[in-house]
Amino acid sequence: MAYRLGTATHEDIPQLIELRMAYLLADFGTLDATVEDTIRGSLPSFFDRHLGGDLFAYAMRCDDGSIVSLALMLVSEKPPNPRFPHGRIGTVFNVFTVPEHRRRGLARQVMGALVEDARLRGLDLVELNATDDGYGLYKSLGFSDADLHRPLEHRL
Repeated sequence: MAYRLGTATHEDIPQLIELRMAYLLADFGTLDATVEDTIRGSLPSFFDRHLGGDLFAYAMRCDDGSIVSLALMLVSEKPPNPRFPHGRIGTVFNVFTVPEHRRRGLARQVMGALVEDARLRGLDLVELNATDDGYGLYKSLGFSDADLHRPLEHRL
């Protein structure tokens, strides 16, 4: 099977939604039906507002155009500090390969394109939260453990 690497566009939003939902189900197991409906209902406007602006979708496609591997990067600007002196960072999420297409190096290629694009965009760093399954891949691509702070959250 032949694959081609590129970026997703607004025409791909229905596929991006399905891949996001597949990623969430793989990551969280089952989702409460109300939560799943809320997420699914929010995704079209999220992608419509952000894709191509501050959100970039790196996609590996099959010959039929279907996206089988995906990584998303949201670019943000924060007050500069020693870790990111220009204040521009990329946050990676939703790195996902459709199960039938795994173990072929697709996620490595998608993430390689993402990192190169981040470099060309002049970002100071790219950050992500790695699952156990993805940790080795990210380390092999040059990501390092960022033990400066512990992530905390306050649910509202």
